[in-house]
Amino acid sequence: MYVRLFAAIWLLACAGLAVLAWSFEAPFAYDPVGPRAYPLLLLALMAAGSLWLLVKPKGEPTPAIDWAMARKVLLCIVALLAYALLFEPLGFVLSTALAGFAMGLLFNGRLLPSAVSGLLMGVLLYVLFDRLLDVPLPLGVLELMEG
Repeated sequence: MYVRLFAAIWLLACAGLAVLAWSFEAPFAYDPVGPRAYPLLLLALMAAGSLWLLVKPKGEPTPAIDWAMARKVLLCIVALLAYALLFEPLGFVLSTALAGFAMGLLFNGRLLPSAVSGLLMGVLLYVLFDRLLDVPLPLGVLELMEG
């Protein structure tokens, strides 16, 4: 019951945030898709997940949240908050690599594979967005080393 209530509230929140995101406009065309595409895409995915939780058939009961799960959720929130705060100063590549590394460790990954996958994620996503999709991303400290 609580899952469906949460899903309904989250669906309403997604709808409200989509209304806000629809009004995002850039004073100049800084990328081909504009500033509203990314938030609207994320909100659509979250809304689809909420809809699925609302209409899914009743199955096995949702397990109770234990302290280990609550700790992982809290650490995930802290890692994402750190990612948001470090995005501009460190730049996309380093902040994404650190976030990917932290998430890998958080989900019981080994040290070296988590570090390699975090670094690959930072570099490859930068190439995808900045070079192929022409979405400018901050380089942060790498820009200082470049210049």
